[in-house]
Amino acid sequence: MTETHGKKRQAGLAERIYLALKNDIFDFRLMPGEHFSENEISERMAASRTPVRQALFWLEHEGYVQVYSRSGWQVKPFDFTYFEALYDFRIVLEMEAVKRLCAMPAEARHEHLAPLLAFWCDAPRMAPGKALSRQDEAFHTALVRATGNSEMARVHVDLTEKMRIIRHLDFTREDRVEATYSEHAQVLLAISQQRTEEAQRILTAHISQSKAEVRKITLHRLQQARLQPVSP
Repeated sequence: MTETHGKKRQAGLAERIYLALKNDIFDFRLMPGEHFSENEISERMAASRTPVRQALFWLEHEGYVQVYSRSGWQVKPFDFTYFEALYDFRIVLEMEAVKRLCAMPAEARHEHLAPLLAFWCDAPRMAPGKALSRQDEAFHTALVRATGNSEMARVHVDLTEKMRIIRHLDFTREDRVEATYSEHAQVLLAISQQRTEEAQRILTAHISQSKAEVRKITLHRLQQARLQPVSP
């Protein structure tokens, strides 16, 4: 094996470990505040410590884990103030997206809204779970991408990933699923009829309610999410 091939193989392994650990964090198999060692991850992943350490450094850079001591790591505990700031930023981006959508010519606006209307208004409702959470992300992302501003879309995607661990909890409860379907439909109807202020008001309230739910998160609720089967 050449040195270059060996480095590529190590990099590929590090990326697989990075993605596996990030999914463990999002699905609460690694809980906020939980401590672990590089050796534990190496054994579980059947890998040497070098790619494990590389994966952990990537996760540390993105704010998911932190070095706890010379030989240990910790999943970052929830910082509620941080997540609330992300929600506020999302509101700013999505309010601008709604404004631009409402100002579009009818044909262009309909082209952007048609697949969203089909899913949130016409299709049978999905059960609570991870798959529905991804559809919710896609709804909000689609609104911002429809503006045609690639930088707005890039920032919004980054925000969405940072908030995923929190927002996933919304889709373990029937009442939050019901509210999501209803409010998404109201937003889409208002945009389709160019009622800008109404669409912005409903969307702001919708995101603000999710923001308010953040403060209700308890260790018991996280444990429940951890034990709940993860839908594909």
